[in-house]
Amino acid sequence: MQTATRVEENALPNNIGTEEQGRRETAEGLSRLLADTHMLYLKTYNFHWNVTGPMFYTLHLMFEEQYRELWQAGDLLAERIRALGFTAPGSYREFSKLTYLHEAESVPAAEEMLSQLLRDHETVARTARWALSVARSAVDAPTEDLLTRRLTAHEKAAWMLRSLLAEE
Repeated sequence: MQTATRVEENALPNNIGTEEQGRRETAEGLSRLLADTHMLYLKTYNFHWNVTGPMFYTLHLMFEEQYRELWQAGDLLAERIRALGFTAPGSYREFSKLTYLHEAESVPAAEEMLSQLLRDHETVARTARWALSVARSAVDAPTEDLLTRRLTAHEKAAWMLRSLLAEE
């Protein structure tokens, strides 16, 4: 497997009290989560623009809240990768190689938008949980904290989306 991160050639040695291998593996997990986050951001933004139907206003506002939260999360993830001494992925090509998510092939109906976003938030939660286990193995408390917050955000979003899809 090709590594998701790369060591900067001109970077100063990173002496933050963790081994390079642990930092590298943690940065790779964060890179995958960053890719998932960015792809989910794009899909959510797309759905925000294009949602229609009786729940338009509610979904339009909810999608906006979600894509704004995802945008901020991406910045935090990239900054943590940088703090570990690695370059954060930042191109669509890199994100496409790292993500576990799939783009929407078309503009689906509102209920299908909810279903896709639910599946994607659950997928991103699994990515965050995996990355959290890697950070724990590396004894990287700041990354553990960040990943715990990301996991909480995705589980909450999934719960809300699931609730909108529930039949009474």
